Amino acid sequence: MALNYDTLKARQRNERDTYPEAISLRIHRALSWLDRAEQCEDEDGRFIFLWIAFNAAYANELGSVSITEGAQFNHFLSRLVELDNDNKIYQIIWKQYAGAIRVLLDNHYIYQPFWNFHNGRSGAEDWKEQFSRDKAAAHRALAANETGKVLGIIFNRLYTLRNQLVHGGATWGSKTNRNQLRDGNQILGDLVPIIIELLMNNASVYWGDACYPVVD
Repeated sequence: MALNYDTLKARQRNERDTYPEAISLRIHRALSWLDRAEQCEDEDGRFIFLWIAFNAAYANELGSVSITEGAQFNHFLSRLVELDNDNKIYQIIWKQYAGAIRVLLDNHYIYQPFWNFHNGRSGAEDWKEQFSRDKAAAHRALAANETGKVLGIIFNRLYTLRNQLVHGGATWGSKTNRNQLRDGNQILGDLVPIIIELLMNNASVYWGDACYPVVD
């Protein structure tokens, strides 16, 4: 059975009364945005909606705790890999999209230090050397089947693409970013439903309070 909004929503309706409130809200919100992403006919919108679905799944109400968003979702992804008893994330990375992932990792247009250099930020002058080192580290992780590390690298690259879109740093329908958007949508389109399923499978695990909870 395909893992998509319809199959996940049917399961959620049957189980939601058994979920703790915080995880129930995460799942409900993530499913709503997955539904919207699956209806989207353009690459830009689909990527944005898929990222919101991912964000709804992982984001915490942090209060006064200081933590970068990248560090937060890397921690979240590591937990998911540990809980993925059926190795579905492994299958996505190593069997289904290994080629697309390698292309993403080789694309400097979604490598933040590249843009830091072009924006004149100090410390980014050696971005080419950084890119070579980081690309080599990513390929070593690929060769060693280090699923959690590779997943974190993928999402950090996609986070740069996310920033380009949501901060107005790209044109809708632009030809200049089609390849990374196409590959990103393919990967996210299969990973986000798995992420939601893993939350359902592990609803009793404490994931933290959802951000912006519903308040009467």
